[in-house]
Amino acid sequence: MTETRVIRVMAVDDHPLMMAGIVGEINAQTDMHTVAEANDGDEAVALFRKYHPDVTLMDIRMPRVNGIAAIASIRQEFPHARIVVLTTSAGDVQVVRAFKAGAVGYLLKNLLRTELLETIRLVHGGHKRIPPEIAQQIAEHATDDSISTRELDVLRGVASGNSNKIIASDLHISEHTVKNHLKSILSKLNASDRTHAVMIALKRGLLDM
Repeated sequence: MTETRVIRVMAVDDHPLMMAGIVGEINAQTDMHTVAEANDGDEAVALFRKYHPDVTLMDIRMPRVNGIAAIASIRQEFPHARIVVLTTSAGDVQVVRAFKAGAVGYLLKNLLRTELLETIRLVHGGHKRIPPEIAQQIAEHATDDSISTRELDVLRGVASGNSNKIIASDLHISEHTVKNHLKSILSKLNASDRTHAVMIALKRGLLDM
């Protein structure tokens, strides 16, 4: 295998054990090699400029600059960058955000052992990759009414364990308005109560706690 055919990969993850496993798996292959390792979004952007990897594996939840923000920065500067999101979350909202930012692949961390290498080769070949279970989630919620920014603010307050009174005070709105927002949230998320709404929001990636 000549050097020109080797897929040059950058891995971005703030967990040392996860990084070691990813890098070890990649470097054990004859057709790919890790050229850079980053621990946060800022470092990822800087190293991308330096190494121009063929494929970038990007964790979403990282300190300072998260993965989605880093993807957007890289794609703005390098429109043809091929970036695969690595995450523990299968939430459809988070997936849509990642692809809008410029990702071309989405890989759940519990599937790394079986699908990492195939995903790298697929994306390097110019294809996109969305796991079937995530594609199904996106399809199921495609026609849902979106949660507004203010409703999301209220939902964050609920997730923090705050009462309607505290949420109203924090957001400088009335308790009556908070109750109206909660009614709308429950309807849009098809939730039975406020706790159920938070659980759904976390699962779908609307909230990142």
